[in-house]
Amino acid sequence: MMISDNFEKPLRPRRVLVIQLGDIGDVVWMLPALRAIYETWPDAELSVLLRDKIGSLLSAVDPPVKAFEVSGKGESVSASVRSTFSLIRALRREHFDMVFDMRADERGGYMAFATGAPFRVALYYPSMKGLRNHLFTHLVGLTGKPLQVRAAGQALYILQAFGIETDDVVPKLCVSRDVSNRASQMIASKGLSISMQKNENIEKDWVTLNPFSRWSYKEWGLEKWVRIVDWLYEEFAVKSVIVGSPGERKRAEEIVASCPGRALNIAGSTTLAELAGVFALSSLHIGVDSAAPHIAAAVGTPTVTIYGPSDWRYWAPPGRNNRVAVSDMPCVPCHLKGCNGSGRSLCLENLGVEKVQAVIKEALLSGRDSLNGIAVE
Repeated sequence: MMISDNFEKPLRPRRVLVIQLGDIGDVVWMLPALRAIYETWPDAELSVLLRDKIGSLLSAVDPPVKAFEVSGKGESVSASVRSTFSLIRALRREHFDMVFDMRADERGGYMAFATGAPFRVALYYPSMKGLRNHLFTHLVGLTGKPLQVRAAGQALYILQAFGIETDDVVPKLCVSRDVSNRASQMIASKGLSISMQKNENIEKDWVTLNPFSRWSYKEWGLEKWVRIVDWLYEEFAVKSVIVGSPGERKRAEEIVASCPGRALNIAGSTTLAELAGVFALSSLHIGVDSAAPHIAAAVGTPTVTIYGPSDWRYWAPPGRNNRVAVSDMPCVPCHLKGCNGSGRSLCLENLGVEKVQAVIKEALLSGRDSLNGIAVE
């Protein structure tokens, strides 16, 4: 095991595996790292190991990567053991030369070790006990230069220790024609236009909304979203397409029922790749801190994201097309799971609809600018 922040660049690996067992947003933030590997070794075969049901998102990556997925939740112990050993056999058959693990957890370490790759890399965490740090051949230490501020920085920092660089650190997804066609058919079946509309300089007559997060302390309140949907329709003649997971479909229906004729519900109706296709067709994405704004921004759609306890300076999608709405309470961001860890965020409860409307209005009327900064309202 070697620990450093400056290693010699390996020569022409044939097969490279990147492990990212985080959430969907973490996978999107990994995309610049994949690009850096491609730019450094264009002839290498690149694979990724992801959590269950996330692999479809990478069908929107160009050039393509091969995706492996770990077993999902809900499996019995025996089924989980069988699927894990099946996955390990599949990974070992690839004969990877190099493995990069982009997270600090035991599972990624064990999977990296199980591949049998002679070159296994991760970030060094001296505070981690157990075997994790010993499962890698090379550990990148946090010495010399600090981690980059933005969320893509950790993955890129690991690569930069080996001289693997890219000038473009903005996550990008390329929606295939097939996925775009499926998304277009879904939207058209709902009676919405997918052609360009001239509506006060707004490109299309609908936007996407994601009011939901897997963490309740990041949510804003359904009654406020009802007001946003009504205001979008009354002010701009813009309808709202509500997206989300299958488990969020019922709550999405509550919003639709409160705004008849002004909102549509496709929560739980798309794959991740199709969701990216829907975002690419919409004029704007509006939502809370979740995976959705990262996917939308990666396909080039402007975003407005509502942040509470989380630090938008680290997590918000980069670019002047991507705006955030945050409370002006002095404790923001506190980095806690709600006030004092209570699961309830007063900063979001006190964030007024009018302030969010002002950010949305600017985003709708500004058009698409170049990606080189963050607009904050």
